[in-house]
Amino acid sequence: MTYIVTDNCIKCKYTDCVEVCPVDCFYEGENMLVIHPDECIDCGVCEPECPADAIKPDTEPGLEKWLEINTEYASKWPNITVKKDQLPDAEEFDGKQNKYEEYFSVEPGSGD
Repeated sequence: MTYIVTDNCIKCKYTDCVEVCPVDCFYEGENMLVIHPDECIDCGVCEPECPADAIKPDTEPGLEKWLEINTEYASKWPNITVKKDQLPDAEEFDGKQNKYEEYFSVEPGSGD
């Protein structure tokens, strides 16, 4: 099992999770974070830290697509280990549906 970031992170990008990660397995895209599944040690400390409830165990049904997305972009985006401000419209986008189809960006973030 590993933890993965799902679509509710898109356009929110809260980074509370990165500060508690003991192995620094978060990677930053332009408008979301991902977890590197091969680096995650399944400790689960990040999951309750996410205000958007976007971090899930990959054992939950229907998350195969998100495991693939996390795996792909963790190898392309820079590592992030320190908390930053969430995106300006985070509260507005928290909980919106179809965020992947409408807002996902392949562009990397700035990392640390």
